[in-house]
Amino acid sequence: MGKARAAGARTKTPAGARGGGTRPNSNPFEVKVNRQKFQVLGRKTRHDVGLPGVSRARAIQKRCRTLLKEYKERDKSNVFVDKRLGEYNSNVSLEEKMLKRFALEQQRQHEKKNIYNLNEDEELTHYGQSLADIEKHNDIVDSDSDAEDRGALSAELTAAHFGGGEPLHKKPAPQPGEDGERPRSRKELIEELIAESKREKRERQARREDALELTEKLDQDWREIRALLARRAPKPGNREQEKPTPDAYDVMVRELGFEMKAQPSNRMKTEEELAKEEQERLKNLEADRLRRMRGKDEDEDTKPKHTSADDLSDGFILDQDDRRLLSYKDGKMNVEEEQSGEASDRESAEDAGEDTREDDAEDSSGSEGHSDLESDGESEGESERPGQAQQRASGHVSPGGSGEAASTELPYVFAAPEACEDLKSLLSGRPTEEQLLVLERIQKCHHPSLAAGNRAKLEKLFGFLLEYIGDLATDEPPALGTIDKLVVQLYNLCQMFPESASSCMKFVLRDAMHEMEGMVEAKGRAVFPGLDVLIYLKIAGMLFPTSDFRHPVVTPALVCLSQLLTKCPVLSLQDAVKGLFVCCVFLDYVSLSRRFVPELINFLLGILYIAAPNSQSPGYTLVHPFRALGKNSELLLVSDEEDTATWQRRSLALHWASGPPARTETEANHIRLSCLAVCLALVKRCVLMYSGLPSFHDIVRPLRALLTEHLASCSHPRELQELIRGTLTDMEAQEQHCQPLICAKSKPVPLKLFTPRLVKVLEFGRKQGSSREEQERKRLMHKHRREFKGAVREIRKDNQFLARMQLAETMERDAERKRKVKQLFNSLAAQEGAWRALKRKKLKR
Repeated sequence: MGKARAAGARTKTPAGARGGGTRPNSNPFEVKVNRQKFQVLGRKTRHDVGLPGVSRARAIQKRCRTLLKEYKERDKSNVFVDKRLGEYNSNVSLEEKMLKRFALEQQRQHEKKNIYNLNEDEELTHYGQSLADIEKHNDIVDSDSDAEDRGALSAELTAAHFGGGEPLHKKPAPQPGEDGERPRSRKELIEELIAESKREKRERQARREDALELTEKLDQDWREIRALLARRAPKPGNREQEKPTPDAYDVMVRELGFEMKAQPSNRMKTEEELAKEEQERLKNLEADRLRRMRGKDEDEDTKPKHTSADDLSDGFILDQDDRRLLSYKDGKMNVEEEQSGEASDRESAEDAGEDTREDDAEDSSGSEGHSDLESDGESEGESERPGQAQQRASGHVSPGGSGEAASTELPYVFAAPEACEDLKSLLSGRPTEEQLLVLERIQKCHHPSLAAGNRAKLEKLFGFLLEYIGDLATDEPPALGTIDKLVVQLYNLCQMFPESASSCMKFVLRDAMHEMEGMVEAKGRAVFPGLDVLIYLKIAGMLFPTSDFRHPVVTPALVCLSQLLTKCPVLSLQDAVKGLFVCCVFLDYVSLSRRFVPELINFLLGILYIAAPNSQSPGYTLVHPFRALGKNSELLLVSDEEDTATWQRRSLALHWASGPPARTETEANHIRLSCLAVCLALVKRCVLMYSGLPSFHDIVRPLRALLTEHLASCSHPRELQELIRGTLTDMEAQEQHCQPLICAKSKPVPLKLFTPRLVKVLEFGRKQGSSREEQERKRLMHKHRREFKGAVREIRKDNQFLARMQLAETMERDAERKRKVKQLFNSLAAQEGAWRALKRKKLKR
């Protein structure tokens, strides 16, 4: 405990322990002398002579004055700081302090709330009223008080209420015997005061009315004088003022004011609501058709109506209400003719409708009946077939319909097909319009929003319809018109279910590719597929985007098309027609993206080659599947001049690709010339599409040579020769935008010369090889590093000092606690000894 107290005392007064700068009894051998080897002008010397521990003691004293004081006051917040202006400035007198404080207070009081509000000014007052309000002269006169006496009470009323009930100027009360008058009581005095105040109030009101009348009269006189001053005759009051003629703008504003406002309309129905309404409509039509087919009337299916007791059962039915509305206008009776007018209008509309229906029936009997495709599925024309229109025109169909017509009528509700055979049974044997109606009604009856399983049914319908189109393409002859109309339904289903449609299309393309690869492995070459695969490739480009860089359906289709053009040789006219169809589909695919297709150019080059006589040195090289010499090297060559003269240019029919070969040689020659015309048209299209490529002239060089060769032979018809000349003109018109790639000419790179580096010596003893800025930067970095180390060292010493102070406080608290505990134990031992001594004394007694 003694050591702790000594440590605590030594900690509290470290400065007294160390004393001044030098110790009185210091050993001269402990004095440290910093000697310099030579004197440097301008250099400050520090600590030339010093004693060990002096600097440390000074540092401890400084920390005791600053750091220790902050440490002891760390939890204290009772510091009073006087922030009055000039309180700690002794150079300012008391009067100046008061003036400055008053000015600051006025500045704060009149300080603007918003520094950007320029309209906020100081409000000036006069006797408590704002000068701005006084200048407005808005002195509203109350009916209960006058302007002169506002806010003031009469002397009598003040004396009566606040003076004990007696008047201010008290008159001597009359004696009871004088003039026979008795003294008035307090109540009478108050009543007299009230009457006096009412009388004054009436007088003030009369004076105000007189003043208002005089003011109005003065205003009227001023108007007359003003009219005289303006040299105008005073207008009489009874004459009506002439209204100025309104201009066009005023007229338009008034018309817009009286214009009818837009009325709110019904909200648009959602897709689910529309599908549900369409399903209900088709169900009602189907029920009506079945009822008519069974020969039932409408009244049989309905419930019996209530019959009144007064009904005479004579069949009289009141169709319309002939009663008229009676009203009075300007005291006269007015009978409205609206209902009768409406009835006449209705009759005329019915007559016009009958005439229109008869005309429509006549038109539909002579046409093919395409109104079902042009409708949107919600019009009444959908439920009206051409056969029904003819029957109605002939007069055999009643408003309810007959059983025979209902049995032959197309049903309105169809079950979703579960297999392709079910769809074929529904569509086979029907015309194209009815097939479209059947597909449309299947989609409406099984819309995905109507039931949970309808989505899967319609997804299957896409695959079944795709297979049905393939069957139509393989028929003899192929139903290309029906396929063209069914593609619309395929597109609608693809938009509804794109994922299932893409998977079905990929499955079809995968089968075609596998079949072609198997044929190549077995025979070494492949043949062009049937018309169904070609139509599938065409449909894929119509259903899916062809301009994408990569697409899960279009990219495999492009690969399939390129394989057909490179692996399938042209052995017959059918192969030539199929190959040209593939080229047309290929160009449709790349029309937007403008991709260069070398297979397409090579196939067109081969078609042009086999349509011209073979030459020994053509100047170009043919690539597979074409050969320079062979059996089919002149497949499209026409040597008969009579067939050439009788040929007429027309589109190449697609049924030639799957039909039997030409029956006559003339027909075969016409097909050859048509193939050549289509090939030339495709070449011209490719020239216009690939004109911007850098290697355009290299691409079309073999085509130009072949076209020149064809043009040299005068055996072609005039139309083909004009087409060849136009294509050559387009090739020559395209300028060469890019130069051929050549190696850039550059100077030879010289060898590296290792020249010695010369460094100028700036100052002796400094680091060489740097400029003045670099030396300054290094000096600042060295100074920063040194200051950083010094700051870290001081922080570390501060932490050590605080740790010693905390340890001293802890030891002092522990010593104090031990002292008190020892004192308590001593007092308890003394009490215990006294108690035992007292107990022994009691026992002795």
